[in-house]
Amino acid sequence: MTAKVLWTTGGGSGMGAAGAVAAARDGWTVVLSGRRADRLEQVAGTIRAAGGTADVLPVDVAAADAVRAARDTVLERHGRLDGLLLAAGLNTPRRRWDDQSLDQVRAVLDTNLTAVVTVVDAALPALRATGGVVVVVSSYAGWSFQPGAGVAYSASKTALGSVVRTLNQQEAQHGVRATHLCPGDVATDFLDQRPVVPDADARARMLQPEDVGRTVAFVLGAAPHVRIDELVLSPVAQH
Repeated sequence: MTAKVLWTTGGGSGMGAAGAVAAARDGWTVVLSGRRADRLEQVAGTIRAAGGTADVLPVDVAAADAVRAARDTVLERHGRLDGLLLAAGLNTPRRRWDDQSLDQVRAVLDTNLTAVVTVVDAALPALRATGGVVVVVSSYAGWSFQPGAGVAYSASKTALGSVVRTLNQQEAQHGVRATHLCPGDVATDFLDQRPVVPDADARARMLQPEDVGRTVAFVLGAAPHVRIDELVLSPVAQH
């Protein structure tokens, strides 16, 4: 059998890396994309050491031309595309109306929202051919209002819910399925972008990247007639 192919953005760290590792463990061929080739190679090495198959394809997902070129490379190398794991994300410590800058707002929206649409748009013809699945890594802030998340981040993650819903409504005829995955606090390097960085004790009570990775694998492993529209993942400890 030809292994299913998963293209992961934000694959060099955090939830993207954990999801890619979990998918590879389940037999997916994983294509890792992001801006830092060295981080992608580290994740690929972990996957290969465990007997999985990983390919490294650096790309800036905010650049539409680069995304389309990367899509072509995925298809040239692997001949198919069965899934997307979209985990690239950005926030900034300056995230309130009284301290944000418009340049930062645009950067957050471009990474968290526009890049997701760009990758889905580029990959959609290939996903239609395979009845593919799309996992959009969003946030608690995309599920319910979180006061500390910030203006741009909250807007971008909330909008991802609509991106997923329109994709499911319009592409069901092709068997394409998408999930709006909304984890609560996850102990990753992303926390370093907060105005007040959580300490080790706080991080220990949070979700871990591997928790999200197992959830991604669950979604990817669902039967083709099953669609998981939205999935919220919460740490038991709330603070």
